[in-house]
Amino acid sequence: MGFDREALREAVKTHGKVTRVVIAAIKGSSPREVGAAMMVWKDGQSGTIGGGTLEYQAAEAARSQTMPSRLTHHALGPDMGQCCGGAVSLYSEVYDQKAIDALDDTLIARPTAGEDMPLSVKRLLAAARGQGIAPEPQLVDGWMVEPVHKPTRNLWIWGAGHVGRALVDVLSPLPDFAITWVDTGPARFPNTIPVSVTPVPAAKPAELIRHAPADAEHLVLTYSHNLDLELCNRLLSHDFRFAGLIGSATKWARFRSRLAALGHSPERISRITCPIGDPGLGKHPQMIAVGVAAQLLRPARQNELKKDLSA
Repeated sequence: MGFDREALREAVKTHGKVTRVVIAAIKGSSPREVGAAMMVWKDGQSGTIGGGTLEYQAAEAARSQTMPSRLTHHALGPDMGQCCGGAVSLYSEVYDQKAIDALDDTLIARPTAGEDMPLSVKRLLAAARGQGIAPEPQLVDGWMVEPVHKPTRNLWIWGAGHVGRALVDVLSPLPDFAITWVDTGPARFPNTIPVSVTPVPAAKPAELIRHAPADAEHLVLTYSHNLDLELCNRLLSHDFRFAGLIGSATKWARFRSRLAALGHSPERISRITCPIGDPGLGKHPQMIAVGVAAQLLRPARQNELKKDLSA
């Protein structure tokens, strides 16, 4: 995870001045990793640096912060009575629209105590801008360095019914997903859609397949079996990183037969996963969404995706 500039921009747009609190360094055990951040404003907050006493006290301090930035250090056991036993450094910065507009679009580096930029940070900047090498978030030689966050996974959700909405609710907060959400018309979508999700109403959704990146992941769960079949047909003629179809074993058996009749080989058809999620969890939309999210996120699935990309 890096510096989520767009989420910060949206928070400032909605709430005015926002204090961003990020874990700059840790020693020993910590509730979250370096780079974990939260945003705090007068009457609310989003994100998390780990919860519990650390987050509560950091949020209260952020609301009363008057200086543009500050670096603080906290021993979790002695100072806060937490069981983690480690120590955490927090870097807190107050942002308004002007401050956000001044941010770099690749790597955000700023001093924690007014020091000149050291050679170590200059090298990180040069590598990020010239070679596209994004460093891990870190506190280095008195400077807080964070790459600008960019989603690494393109996820297309086909269908805005109950399951599609549940999937968006579960997956949209996850920072690695850039979600494109497709259905047959604007009325199919809810009134409020997360800022990280791009809704695309299209009278003929299957026509959009050719615009999907070859490394995109797809979840097919429209209101129409005929549309589901056409989407699967188009996907098999296109390319994808992962394609999952909602449905029973009976539905998938019929789809395999129909896809074969359309000219797709058994090996090609087997690239589509059906059913998706964990049927043992139940058929409630949120249960389906939780199972599908787990399937997309589990480490074994990530290893498969890496193999696909390196093949």
